[in-house]
Amino acid sequence: MGQRRRKTAVKAPSHGPTAEVSKKKHSICMVSDFFYPNMGGVESHIYQLSQCLITMGHKVVIVTHAYGRRKGIRHLTNGLKVYYLPLQVMYNQSTATTCFHSLPLLRCVFVRERITIVHSHSSFSAMGHDALFHAKTMGLNTVFTDHSLFGFADISSVLTNKLLTITLCDTNHTVCVSYTSKENTVLRATLDPEIVSVIPNAVDSTDFTPDPSQRQDDKITIVVISRLVYRKGIDLLGGIIPELCLKYPELHFLIGGEGPKRIVLEEVREKYQLHDRVRLLGALEHKDVRGVLVQGHIFLNTSLTEAFCMAIVEGASCGLQVVSTRVGGIPEVLPEDLITLCEPTVRSLCAGLESVIAQQRSGTVPSPASVHARVRNLYTWQNVAERTEKVYDRVAGEEVLPLDRRMHRLRTHCGSVAGTIFAFVAVLDFLFLLLLQWLVPDHVMDIAVDATGPHGLWKREQEIVKDNKRKSCKEHSMS
Repeated sequence: MGQRRRKTAVKAPSHGPTAEVSKKKHSICMVSDFFYPNMGGVESHIYQLSQCLITMGHKVVIVTHAYGRRKGIRHLTNGLKVYYLPLQVMYNQSTATTCFHSLPLLRCVFVRERITIVHSHSSFSAMGHDALFHAKTMGLNTVFTDHSLFGFADISSVLTNKLLTITLCDTNHTVCVSYTSKENTVLRATLDPEIVSVIPNAVDSTDFTPDPSQRQDDKITIVVISRLVYRKGIDLLGGIIPELCLKYPELHFLIGGEGPKRIVLEEVREKYQLHDRVRLLGALEHKDVRGVLVQGHIFLNTSLTEAFCMAIVEGASCGLQVVSTRVGGIPEVLPEDLITLCEPTVRSLCAGLESVIAQQRSGTVPSPASVHARVRNLYTWQNVAERTEKVYDRVAGEEVLPLDRRMHRLRTHCGSVAGTIFAFVAVLDFLFLLLLQWLVPDHVMDIAVDATGPHGLWKREQEIVKDNKRKSCKEHSMS
């Protein structure tokens, strides 16, 4: 069953208008609290997807909150424009929300950039929820991508699920990164499965290539690259390290990442005197991840919950043998012969690691080059972008609910109490928008110069620079 799902995950949806080849170019605004310089799977997904969409001729801008001194507008590769808005961060890089304070800034971006589709990312992003709410008030089509899995019992999950139900009840389309994630989101937000698509993450295989010469043959190195937080199973890692290091003198751990659970690993290293065998690298920039991965033989993922886990694909792309917990959407990601799945317990993970260590010792593992060759074609950003483009084509022709129908939808879909409260919030949001439009009408706002898209100047300027260089080279050679 899992193998069939993996094969299905790389096919483009073929129902309705999504089956047609896209010809219309969209003006897309990606919104999330999580973007560079912060590092993680959501950040990489937004950046890579945006770059591919720009290559396909669409206009893309990204909106996130300010990171330290990084405020205002920045331009990244290929003219990708990023707005770093001066909004207060509340917790774990997520902004504080009152649902109204962000409207003036987001309206300014949407109007100046002539946005037609607002694409929000991550259930954890308060700015993402705000952007969807305001976009629907402004009559814009909306798409949401869920990158995480949630439970149903603890208080934080209950509150987050209710917020997600309110946000997605009148959102045009939802994207999930695995079938497990789709089932989870449909249940949490009580959605119609027909408006939820599965589009997996991907990896840029040219950035993650194997290099066996970087490995130390007299050692077996286990690489862990992850946020050091509870959800990533760092407590399990703290139990694995001393047990395996006692059994295998040649075993070393290389751990990249930062977070509140770093203290657990530091205590383990100090208690068992493993300073020479456990290296904590701290936070890594994306350009440095490959350099760490190629030093290892085994990639270990100890997550307690995961919708997709891009890190194991990056590890496999670098030729490492992958050992991971069997949670969430992870069993869908890699073929069974490229990953060893374990229960999220210290005993099970140790047993899985020992079996792979035995294979390493006997030399029966596939070569890094052969593993990379298989992973290279499993997930590509071009495929992800093409399928996302079809979602945009589909929602571009859909109706955005007017205020009266939106209020009715909120009241009937979200419960009598929460639905009534947020129907009232929708009315206030609409009145606040009218006030802003009266104070600063849309037609007096300066239209931003397009860096990307059909009328983008970035590519044309790059071509002009290249032409000038070619002309100067010809003139120099002739002289």
